[in-house]
Amino acid sequence: MDEREVLRTVPIFSELSDEDITSLAHLALRKRYPKDTVIFFENEEGDFFFTILEGRVKVTILGDDGREVILSVLGPGDFFGEMALLDNEPRSATAIAVEETELLSLHRNDFQTVLNDNRSITTALIRVLSARLRRANHQISTLALLDVYGRVARVIVDMAREEGKRLRDGRIAFRRATHQEIANRIGTTRETVTRMLKDLERQGLIHVEGKEIVVQPDFEKVFD
Repeated sequence: MDEREVLRTVPIFSELSDEDITSLAHLALRKRYPKDTVIFFENEEGDFFFTILEGRVKVTILGDDGREVILSVLGPGDFFGEMALLDNEPRSATAIAVEETELLSLHRNDFQTVLNDNRSITTALIRVLSARLRRANHQISTLALLDVYGRVARVIVDMAREEGKRLRDGRIAFRRATHQEIANRIGTTRETVTRMLKDLERQGLIHVEGKEIVVQPDFEKVFD
């Protein structure tokens, strides 16, 4: 696909006119990042807005003691890096490619021009940022109000809803994250996650099938 076709696949740009898409194609840069590559570090100056074309990126906080808290894992069509461009503050987190990833980037000046000239992008941006704020509130309440068992269960249901595909029998299958990744999302240890997942599987609430976790409908409804 050429640049214009690629841009058409990105939700935030989907409503642009052909003329605007063509103009944007001249401004955007495409780059591939190997697995585990740091795209930017927390507290760096932010000059670029990124959209994911292929692969996955985790947005994370890295502690001085080596501990990690994963704020979100983003996939194709998602964007990140906009906060530093909107408020002129340093990066608020670190972004790392979870697997080989292709990104589309816009420089700060071009990003601001695109926002000023296209109301549809501004509206889409506000809508996504509002959804992320709701997820952040949800994550804070999970960490504050649930015990470790509840936090593990909640993150499994959240991942199923965010990333999963509904099977014919009503179950949801989604990518099997590492136990360390789950632990880093909820502030616990890998060993604790391993123990809790085994318990959920013994109860028949989840089932591991190859590279996927399958969640039973009744388990999902617990958090409705």
